[in-house]
Amino acid sequence: MRRAGQQFDRIIEPDNLLRAFFRASRGKRVRAETREFAVALHTRLETMAEQVCEGTFPVGRSRQFVIHDPKRRIITAPCFEERVMHHAIMNVCEPVFERWLIYDTYACRVGKGRLKALARAQTFSRRFPWFLKLDIRHYFDSVPHEALNSRLQRLFKDRPLLELLEPIVRSHRATVGVGLPIGSLTSQHFANFYLGWFDRFAKEHLRAAGYVRYMDDILIWGATRGELRQALARISEFLFDNLGLTLKPTPYWNRSVHGVDFLGARVFPSRMVLNRRSRVRFRRKLHSIELEHSRGEIGELEMQQRATSLVEFTQAGGLASWNFRRKVLERLAAAVERLEPGEPGRELDQLRQELPVREP
Repeated sequence: MRRAGQQFDRIIEPDNLLRAFFRASRGKRVRAETREFAVALHTRLETMAEQVCEGTFPVGRSRQFVIHDPKRRIITAPCFEERVMHHAIMNVCEPVFERWLIYDTYACRVGKGRLKALARAQTFSRRFPWFLKLDIRHYFDSVPHEALNSRLQRLFKDRPLLELLEPIVRSHRATVGVGLPIGSLTSQHFANFYLGWFDRFAKEHLRAAGYVRYMDDILIWGATRGELRQALARISEFLFDNLGLTLKPTPYWNRSVHGVDFLGARVFPSRMVLNRRSRVRFRRKLHSIELEHSRGEIGELEMQQRATSLVEFTQAGGLASWNFRRKVLERLAAAVERLEPGEPGRELDQLRQELPVREP
């Protein structure tokens, strides 16, 4: 592996820091911390560059909160100044990560993403009769700092850059020396990069022709169940011995024609539909929107915008669940009409009528 050099000076260039500020403030310009930073923007950016050069830039300043979407997760949100620095780092380092990753990993990559991963999974479901679905146990909380830093040293050779990355890696830990925070830009890329070593094992040693990974959600296809069973034993050994990770105790294999749950969809060789969990979340979120409107917390326009956004998510990529979406929207429109006859019901009825008559 050829290591990338001369990256550190590019991170602290004024133009890169300014670009990082605009990326960090996207969608957050009305917040107090963003406005405060922008008042003395160039001074703050110069101070950041000086601190980074001197090795005194403070890391680990964050706030935490809990979400249930659908399972309980602790989100760690860095302060605005740290977010700017994370963007400055990734403006320079992301292309290096990108060049190193294999084609069939889809998280945190420009031009990839959820829809491309689903389309690729459907392609392999058509080609191979069996699949094996894997998930890493508590992945973000289990990444060892030493092993991650060691692998970063194999990708970058700038000592100042590595000295900047190391405290960012160590600033969060679920236990001593382990864990990356969910909610940090750098953590997303570090986590994706760390499992890139497993990608190469799967392609170069297992010779997996059908393989898709989206962060720690992994699918492997094969010709027979026995082939996948043998691969599973080698996978568990590699993850534990080389990356310090363990699989969830319920790996799942089945025939491709029966469909596989992946990224909110159920993927069949000939079609994709919303999976059960996504249907439940869709109902709950639409019901939550209706309740917020009934309490006067949101207006008609925001209610329609949020409902439209949910519908777009559930039909993106050709997901064939039209009847389900229509029935849920009809129930929501009827409930709103009972609260305030005419107005919001008319908005949702318009949204319902805009849905296509049929889907492939």
